[in-house]
Amino acid sequence: MRKINQITYIVIISALVYACGGTEAAKDKVTELNELKAQQKELETKISDLEAELIQSGQLEKKEGNKVLITTLKMTPDSFEHWVEVRGTVASRKNVMLSAETMGRIESIKVTEGQKVAKGQLLVQLDADILRNSISEVKTQLELAATIYERQAKLWEQNIGTEVQYLQAKNNKEALESKLKTLNSQLSQSNVVAPFNGIIDNIPVREGEMTSPGMPLVRIVNQNDTYISADVSESFLGKFQVGQQVKVYFPSLDKEVISKIASVGQVIKSENRTFEVEVGLPAVDFPIKPNQVVVLHMIDYKTDKALVVPTKLVQRDSKGSYVYELVDKEGKLVASKVYVKPGVSYNLETEIVEGLSAGQLIAYEGYRELAPGAAVTIKN
Repeated sequence: MRKINQITYIVIISALVYACGGTEAAKDKVTELNELKAQQKELETKISDLEAELIQSGQLEKKEGNKVLITTLKMTPDSFEHWVEVRGTVASRKNVMLSAETMGRIESIKVTEGQKVAKGQLLVQLDADILRNSISEVKTQLELAATIYERQAKLWEQNIGTEVQYLQAKNNKEALESKLKTLNSQLSQSNVVAPFNGIIDNIPVREGEMTSPGMPLVRIVNQNDTYISADVSESFLGKFQVGQQVKVYFPSLDKEVISKIASVGQVIKSENRTFEVEVGLPAVDFPIKPNQVVVLHMIDYKTDKALVVPTKLVQRDSKGSYVYELVDKEGKLVASKVYVKPGVSYNLETEIVEGLSAGQLIAYEGYRELAPGAAVTIKN
């Protein structure tokens, strides 16, 4: 009997402990619920305040009853241009590396880098002592040959001497004259002169060095005959014409000038599938150097009668691209999807080539709040 009482006692104690634990768990859930409700109320207040602030700033459209407040855009034909960027470089038609035409030792360099020179001015002189000695010898021989020829000619006129003697004297004189001319030509090749007015940009050799034909000696540049050269992808064939306006931007100087296309290449370069476009370079008040990088902004598409919409208004679904037009339904304005065919886009605007017509009214501000059939109110 005593054992049964002990078991009963244990069961009662366990039941009491369980009941107390359940009560505490229930109290915890109630507390959690109250806290969540308080948080919900606080969030609803913050959401309401933020919506009011966004509506006031124009970033959120206010609904009037079940109507969406929007602004509209009327389709009107207008001009539209699409610009592309192409990298180019400053080039010069008078940017020349002069080289040696004959072998010899550099006797003297007459100029320094950065020096202005005139056309015909001596720049580099090679050692030509052997040539000068040869010329001196030939001149002496020529003087004698000329004297002999003159005398032989006079004798021949008097029928004195033979014709062979006369012809030999004449041939000897003419041969020496030809040899002297050749030597003088070789002597001129030992002097490197400026082919045009310009500035000495680079002298990669030093006095005393030996040269060989074709060895670079002096670079001379004339910056008055500069232009811009750009390699353009063959995908733009037929898009650019001579005389077309171009914006030329110099990124290193943050400068921009307006120019025109001077020529369009007629050959596609096989190594990179491009053709050359040359742009004239007008007079500027900032420094320009050959090989300087520029960015060309050129028009590759232009039309005078385009229907253009902000790019953000063009949305997509499984059927394609669309915008919302406004239609009258039983005396009320409602939104309706109109599927369109977008053309090219530039500067956040897109040309619509199919689907819209002049005078058509489409939704602008507030378009994100719309759905097909939604009633709208046009904001003044």
